[in-house]
Amino acid sequence: MTAIQSEVGGRTELESFSYDDAIVRKFFWATLIWGIVAFLVGVILAFQLAFPQFNLIPEVAFGRLRPLHTNAAIFAFAGNAIFTAVYYSTQRLCKARMWSDTLSKLHFWGWQLIIVSAAITLPLGITQGKEYAELEWPIDLAIAVVWLGFFGTNFMMTLIKRRERHMYVALWFYIASLVAVTILHVFNNVWIPIGVVEFIKTGEITSASNLMKSYPVYAGVQDAFMQWWYGHNAVAFFLTTPFLGLMYYFLPKAANRPVFSYKLSIIHFWSLVFIYIWAGPHHLHYTALPQWASTLGMVFSLMLWMPSWGGMINGLLTLRGAWHKVAADPVLKFFVVGVTFYGMSTFEGPLLSVKTVNALSHYTDWTIAHVHSGTLGWNSFMTFGMLYWLAPRLFQAKSLYSMKLASMHFWMGTIGILLYVISIYTAGITQGLMWRAFDESGSLMYPSFIETVTKLMPFYWIRAIGGTLFLVSTCIGGYNLIMTWRNRPAKYEVPVHQAPALSKHYDDGPPPQSRLTANAGIGHAGDRFLQGHWHRRWERLPVRFTVWVVIAVSVASVFEIIPTFLIKSNVTTISTVQPYTPLEVAGRDIYIAEGCYNCHSQMIRPIYAETQRYGDYTKPGETVYDRPFQWGSRRIGPDLGREGVTNPNAAWHYGHFIDPPGTVGGSIMPSYEHLAQKDLNYAEIQARVMGLAMLGTPYGEAVKSAEELARAQAVEIAEQIRTGNTGVEIVEPLEDKQIIALIAYMQRLGTDLYAVPEAEGEEIAEGGDQ
Repeated sequence: MTAIQSEVGGRTELESFSYDDAIVRKFFWATLIWGIVAFLVGVILAFQLAFPQFNLIPEVAFGRLRPLHTNAAIFAFAGNAIFTAVYYSTQRLCKARMWSDTLSKLHFWGWQLIIVSAAITLPLGITQGKEYAELEWPIDLAIAVVWLGFFGTNFMMTLIKRRERHMYVALWFYIASLVAVTILHVFNNVWIPIGVVEFIKTGEITSASNLMKSYPVYAGVQDAFMQWWYGHNAVAFFLTTPFLGLMYYFLPKAANRPVFSYKLSIIHFWSLVFIYIWAGPHHLHYTALPQWASTLGMVFSLMLWMPSWGGMINGLLTLRGAWHKVAADPVLKFFVVGVTFYGMSTFEGPLLSVKTVNALSHYTDWTIAHVHSGTLGWNSFMTFGMLYWLAPRLFQAKSLYSMKLASMHFWMGTIGILLYVISIYTAGITQGLMWRAFDESGSLMYPSFIETVTKLMPFYWIRAIGGTLFLVSTCIGGYNLIMTWRNRPAKYEVPVHQAPALSKHYDDGPPPQSRLTANAGIGHAGDRFLQGHWHRRWERLPVRFTVWVVIAVSVASVFEIIPTFLIKSNVTTISTVQPYTPLEVAGRDIYIAEGCYNCHSQMIRPIYAETQRYGDYTKPGETVYDRPFQWGSRRIGPDLGREGVTNPNAAWHYGHFIDPPGTVGGSIMPSYEHLAQKDLNYAEIQARVMGLAMLGTPYGEAVKSAEELARAQAVEIAEQIRTGNTGVEIVEPLEDKQIIALIAYMQRLGTDLYAVPEAEGEEIAEGGDQ
């Protein structure tokens, strides 16, 4: 790029520059490849639910594979789509090449390495066990460096060095995404790495597992709050705002029409930035989270409906005068259906935040249908529309290879989505109603959880068929894009553009006068504000604009987070609640590594149907030592919050882990026989207990003898299994196997609430039979 420009004798010379489309092409192909991978893994998961025998080996069983699917769909597919849009549109909206080609390349390769790292670690059971934030601490650090250091620096410096005075609306949404995701990622991922702790304390690291392991500084209620503050807003600022930026740039380009309303885009943007961040607690209705927090989340979720639909209307009305093109143009088809799904999702989201509705929908497949209608309908279709529009331009081909194949992709994908979401909506509502059904005597109509599971099997098969159609349609689209690429020239042309650099001296002009007459001063001020002159000024000041976004996101976060942590009444102390024993810590880590939280909750809500089915509802003080919390968000299997009370039988659990259908007829849980084969690494337990103690868990002298205590408890449980065994083959020495630790954890769940306090127990012992 040549940059020789100055004002000479009042004459402005032009700067010559070219756009870096090579980096856009890289992200383009990464989007397509990772999209096919994400959808393929999703189809495998769908068939595993419908046909449990498809859980072939532990590394690709449902519990380990589901986090891989969600991370691939969000960070690999949607993430690369975001970067494709940002790198293409930012350069053109700023009339400037990206600030640093080197940072662009570091960003691309760094992001792909992060995705590959996730693809390796998650199937190996290396996970934090927190939805959408499963990746362990070394990968977390890499994300921070790549997202903020490479991408953030390059993007912001491009804005600062731009040649276009005013920032277009798409850039506003990109700025919000950059800011909010940075804040969310940093503050949700505050942990202690166990391997580092062990090395500092002992000068060695026991195992690779310990090296990768971390525990969050938050526990129980606070950890749940932070996770869903992150989880909800990851959807908001990773899967919504950047795709709105994509919509505001590519939809007008495809329709060859300006955005319908500039003022509506201002309202849409600032309403989402301020309101979205408050809404996370609505994911935790009727849990141990304080009622005020979940109610606040519900109120702000309901407020989100209006600005979200304002954005949808702004997108659809941009097509005014161009609707006749939709029938013939597959790009516009994808965009129209994508924006429509955005409207549907942003109506359903506030609906699901209403407590009465959430009481029915939460933990059911209704939530899964809601998420997939947004991801497949909104994110995927907007991405496909963008890729089809970009392909001829990026590859300098005369046209798309085949409009018929693009239309086939659209219709097959649409049918696939409808089959998927309608079947799962039906399954979710069926689940909710069956779980809450009572007979005439006031007893549960379906007391056995498995009755619901067997009822859902036909819907799971339809879902699998719908997902397969969507995958096949994506492959058709991929073929179409590859063939378009094959029609590229032998060497890409690199057009040179010219534009003057921004002058440091710029006059915004006088502020507008009020259009009102015979009105009070506040009325005139309000009218001048509504004319938006102030916003036009912000649009030429990217740093100031970014600071205001930081303030909006941070203020909302602080006002929710601080009271949750500081008000002691939010988490009442229960004297009988004690830390997990060293063996139970190991078992809990195995539970998380196997992904059991993807199918089971550990949160009994104060709803009569749930207390009748599972036992006493969960109290906030019961989870104070849970790092990470394990409340779950879905019940493919029953809640385990009181498992140690209702089913402490070690031999039963052993048989169930080895052969789930043999213990519970109709179970779709995969076998965990490998846990009966693998030895438990007792040596690494010491460091993990040490790390938990550093976080405030009162282990006392147990810190020094964690391994010995774990072995002693294992011997007791192994003997219980041998005594109560009903014919299941036992691999000896049983006390050395991982399955023993997991059973220890099962036996502990929910028991602390019913334990006798030590002081009371001593009084009874001294007084005899009083």
